[in-house]
Amino acid sequence: MKKKVVVGMSGGVDSSVTAYLLKEAGYDVIGVTMEIWKDMDPAAQALEGGCCGLSAVDDARRVADVIGIPYYVMNFKADFQKHVIDYFVREYQQGRTPNPCIACNRYVKWESLLDRALEIGADYVATGHYAKIIQLPNGRYTVANSESIDKDQTYVLYNLTQDQLAHTLMPVGNYDKSQIRKIAEEVGLPVAHKHDSQDICFVPDHDYASFIERETGLKQKEGNFVDLEGNVLGRHKGIIHYTVGQRKGLGIASTEPYFVKEVRPESNEVLLVRSKDLFADTLYCDDINFMDRETITEPIRVLGKIRYSHKGAMCTLSLENDRLKAVFDEPQRAFTKGQAAVFYEDGHIVAGGVIV
Repeated sequence: MKKKVVVGMSGGVDSSVTAYLLKEAGYDVIGVTMEIWKDMDPAAQALEGGCCGLSAVDDARRVADVIGIPYYVMNFKADFQKHVIDYFVREYQQGRTPNPCIACNRYVKWESLLDRALEIGADYVATGHYAKIIQLPNGRYTVANSESIDKDQTYVLYNLTQDQLAHTLMPVGNYDKSQIRKIAEEVGLPVAHKHDSQDICFVPDHDYASFIERETGLKQKEGNFVDLEGNVLGRHKGIIHYTVGQRKGLGIASTEPYFVKEVRPESNEVLLVRSKDLFADTLYCDDINFMDRETITEPIRVLGKIRYSHKGAMCTLSLENDRLKAVFDEPQRAFTKGQAAVFYEDGHIVAGGVIV
């Protein structure tokens, strides 16, 4: 009997080829686009690049027709609001910098979609992520680097559970982007040359502060920029406008540039420093997810990534008071509260957590 798989189709080339590859491999494939948008301006929904907007539905439906698979749109608006948008707003208000794609993967694309898929008798869900799922000799599942290092998306998958990994397929991880586009061309998929989405899908104009103010109905209060000695350097326009490492848009006249070091919601201050003061060698994480093992009992050597675009750096990882402690061999720039730190060994994820 054929195994049944629900493919999350975003209307992009990667998830479209995922559906094609799985059908060719003999799976019973069902295409699903997740409807996550609240009622909003249709023009904003249809913006090209949004992974679940109206244009995504149109493109995914056309791909499903070409491949010859059933296709559905499923409503996940409430889950997306709770686990992604509300979290995004709350984190910025608390002086942290969230990663909504990680939250969406864990709680919407997997937890909610997988639950729905299992309800309809599916064995797996599948996505177009550039990553591989492997089962280790100890029986545990982990996420391993894709063949395409430039496109590797393992970082945003670090908090998937063992059960979720056991019910997930990611065939795109065995290819690079050029190969995926070539497959799409050869089989006549209409999205073969569609550009990749780079934006946070619900804030396509990058104006996070305005989005948060619309969501909350609250206008941000101005406050002080301060330096390490507590001297007032100027006025800021509200803490949600700033993130660690930021240089642009500060409006501080100085011969040497200032950068955001810390956002302090309790005092409504933003700490500014010189570039050299952004570097540190030790970080701590909570909300830990161990992937290739249940825990660690002694320090281990791993490669640590502190943001999606970070190439990674060697560090020593240990547990200290129920938090992950990472001491890097070389100081790293701008550890950012709220972002994920993900740790790798032999090309796969050991663990990850949220930087505190």
